[in-house]
Amino acid sequence: MLTSTVCAALSAAGLGIALLTAYRKRFLAAIRIAAWSLIPIGLVMTGIVDWVQDLVLKPSVWAGFGVLALSALLFLIGRAAGRRTGGGRTERRAAQAASRGGAVEPAGSAPTLGPARAPDRPGTRRRGATGGDAEDFSDIEAILKKHGI
Repeated sequence: MLTSTVCAALSAAGLGIALLTAYRKRFLAAIRIAAWSLIPIGLVMTGIVDWVQDLVLKPSVWAGFGVLALSALLFLIGRAAGRRTGGGRTERRAAQAASRGGAVEPAGSAPTLGPARAPDRPGTRRRGATGGDAEDFSDIEAILKKHGI
């Protein structure tokens, strides 16, 4: 009852401000103010205010939110613990391999040898072999000498 009265008063005040704004020839602003001021009375008329009032003022609703928050927290803890211990993936992989009757392949079984290099072809020259790098270093040496380094 009190919330309905407060919402009606807010709407009436907003419409009064909208009228004053329209009187000052600021029609676009008056339309926006009128639109915002009609929201509280519209919420009362649809019953949303009563629903929100019941939602906010009932302790059982807050207890329900607490239970939902606890549930979400437990999900997050379980997920973080699963990532830390590596649980989930390795257990599933072992179960799949056991069902197939094969052994589990370790995750890092093959050593990495670095990027593969193409074999030298007889007709091609590599840049390092021709002295292209030497030209680059000569430019750098010239710059350093110029600055006295």
